[in-house]
Amino acid sequence: MKMKEKFELIMCIVNSGFSETVMSCARECGAKGGTIIQGRGTAKDEVENAFNISIHPEKEIVMIIVSKAIKEAVLHSLYKNVGLDSPGQGIAFTVPVDDVVGMNTQDKKTTNK
Repeated sequence: MKMKEKFELIMCIVNSGFSETVMSCARECGAKGGTIIQGRGTAKDEVENAFNISIHPEKEIVMIIVSKAIKEAVLHSLYKNVGLDSPGQGIAFTVPVDDVVGMNTQDKKTTNK
């Protein structure tokens, strides 16, 4: 029996209007697609003043499940091309995914227990 492919969930929270850039970067690295959710940040005026940055309350949350093999490439691309190296632009992080169903890349034999 084949080993199950390992997946990671990349969560990228960016200012409104940047989700398409996030998805373009992820696709260039091999991601197949993602889900975009509209959100609103809760940073207070004190945070803006303390760090001398402007916080845009309207956010887009991009969730992308990728093979663990391309996770680092996607994160690096997001960091360089979406501007995550700039304060207040956004954040990206990963969460390990134990099981996935419904993805074309997974061998059907491994999903039936």
